[in-house]
Amino acid sequence: MRLLFILSRVPYPLEKGDKLRAFHMIRSLAQKHEIHLFCLADEQVDPEARIQLKQYCKEVHIHRIPWFVRWFGLARAVFTGKPFQVSYFYSSTAQRKLDAFIEQHMPQHIFCQLVRTVEYVKSYSLLPKTLDYMDAFSAGMKRMAERAPFPMNLVMEAEYRRLRAYELDAARYFKHHLIISEQDANCIDIEASIHVIPNGIGTQFFEKRDVARTRDVLFTGNMSYRPNVESAKFLANEIMPIVWQTHPQTKLTLAGATPSPAVLQLKSEKVEVTGWVDDIVEVYQSSKVFIAPMLVNSGLQNKLLEAMACKLPSITTELANNALHAKPNVEVLIGTNAQELAERICFYLDHPEEAQEIAQRGFEHVVNQYSWEHESDRIEQLIEGSEVNA
Repeated sequence: MRLLFILSRVPYPLEKGDKLRAFHMIRSLAQKHEIHLFCLADEQVDPEARIQLKQYCKEVHIHRIPWFVRWFGLARAVFTGKPFQVSYFYSSTAQRKLDAFIEQHMPQHIFCQLVRTVEYVKSYSLLPKTLDYMDAFSAGMKRMAERAPFPMNLVMEAEYRRLRAYELDAARYFKHHLIISEQDANCIDIEASIHVIPNGIGTQFFEKRDVARTRDVLFTGNMSYRPNVESAKFLANEIMPIVWQTHPQTKLTLAGATPSPAVLQLKSEKVEVTGWVDDIVEVYQSSKVFIAPMLVNSGLQNKLLEAMACKLPSITTELANNALHAKPNVEVLIGTNAQELAERICFYLDHPEEAQEIAQRGFEHVVNQYSWEHESDRIEQLIEGSEVNA
């Protein structure tokens, strides 16, 4: 089958969750299907991206949206009522390029990732389409609005209402609807059924390296993504000071691409900010404790899957674990506030044998539950009209 993937970002390098999910879906589905890729770009494109993507795609088209078009889109959204991030990624030039691309390659099924791409395919009513919501963006925006200072909270509250309405309206243009977690599916109250397709984990994370554990506490992610920025600030400013009261020599590592100014300001003798790292597996395996103190995102966190696949004793919040489905105190430790999360870190540091027992069980949970190949098989059954196995 000829599948057309439409993405709001180029899915390489794999430093963001949407890129990682799209890349592995394309890689797996390419084993049986002909993949054509049309992706937008709001940033400089890595020269290696086309080389990597051409391994799995018959055709790759990348459309770079100029900054002034993106900013005009934001201004236009004020009057149209569409979500700002939908207008930000829409370009009439990109629309014409996509229309020509579709006419040239005649796809049999269109796969859109995120509501940001919906505007581009509304007119293609005769082609079967799948929308991967990934997460309930509206629910995440509402949580951010609740934590944001004035007047940003008003902007985010408005974006929440726009996203909420748009998520519901977008459903009618698609035959199938996907999302990462049951928790987020419950936040998008559409009449059509939403298939929960979790993220998987790359096999490289299961490879054991001969690496010394020279880092103490680790948090990873794209460090310009607002939920990660908020979590990094929470970790460095509220959780770690409690840890340092009893473990003053403990150091924190914040590893991930494009750290924002707010993250860079956290850097100190006790806080390492790495920026982009070439081998994230080595960073995981050189650490003693992993923590993902997620305050906003409710979807399945790739960072948790990766850390647990590396047999790293892990800690997170109830919000993140609702999607992960790990057994608290058995496969992962859970905290609800800074005090509890700090106590979990100290427990792991003080009880390395018990920490490794929990890490081993967490590893087994990830191995048994999360596989890109399994989830891609389910997507394949879906787009071919078969029943999706649980």
